[in-house]
Amino acid sequence: MQQAAGADDSRTRILDAAEKLFYERGVQAVGMDALRTEAGVSLKRLYGCFPSKDDLVAAYLGRRDTRWRADLATYVTERAVTPEDRLPALFDWLHAWFAAPGFRGCAFINSFGELGASSDGVTRIARHHKLALHTYLADLVRDLRIDDPARLAGQLVLLIDGAITTAALTGNPAAALDARTAAGVLVAAAH
Repeated sequence: MQQAAGADDSRTRILDAAEKLFYERGVQAVGMDALRTEAGVSLKRLYGCFPSKDDLVAAYLGRRDTRWRADLATYVTERAVTPEDRLPALFDWLHAWFAAPGFRGCAFINSFGELGASSDGVTRIARHHKLALHTYLADLVRDLRIDDPARLAGQLVLLIDGAITTAALTGNPAAALDARTAAGVLVAAAH
């Protein structure tokens, strides 16, 4: 039982190291030695938990997807009193994320840009993340009584990805506020 707990602890430390280094530097720029050092585990333990770098990248992105979407949903739920408050709350969360130290854009777009052509796993995970975001947005706007929630959700995903990319490239978190204003226009036009 204690050995299983040790493996879980090592796995968590490795994933924490991967999240920090992959997001900060990029997947291809980080070797397994750097991950081992950052996690404080032996190379044997690292490969025991993740037999290949591809396995580690998939686990990192899967965990990031779960955390990112849960953090966003929690923030929106806690701050939105009415259905009309949901999208502004979403863009407020993005603004806070963009302003956080170490913000480097979308981990899924970044990883896809690095590895998408050569990694079906990264492509699949990135696609899943964007489709899940689309589904979440369609659920958020459904109560606004608009004609086509799925279409509006698609437009909002484009707006969000554009804001993330703009904030990452310019270092200006105000991209979220501009996107919030644009989202209001899209919602008004969707009625």
